[in-house]
Amino acid sequence: MDANMMNVFYTYGPLVFMVLVIYFLIIKPQRKEQKRRKEMLDGLKRGNRVVTIGGIFGVLTEVRDTTVKLKIAEHVEIEVSRASINANVSAEERSEKE
Repeated sequence: MDANMMNVFYTYGPLVFMVLVIYFLIIKPQRKEQKRRKEMLDGLKRGNRVVTIGGIFGVLTEVRDTTVKLKIAEHVEIEVSRASINANVSAEERSEKE
């Protein structure tokens, strides 16, 4: 390697390294989590026990494109945004039993 090539390496090498570290520590895990969440939201169906971002537990009684209806108590149903579902508790309980 000549001196010019080494100079380029010393100048841009740390920058490339930092970009790679940011990608593998921040961007890639975030994309993986977004994919998992999208799959969870797409897999919601009537009868699933879920918890909202606000911490409300309930059973899905109706699932639409952008909203869902949750039965949170006897004769009490609320309509919330589908995106506000934080976790499908039914699926988590099934996976723990296996």
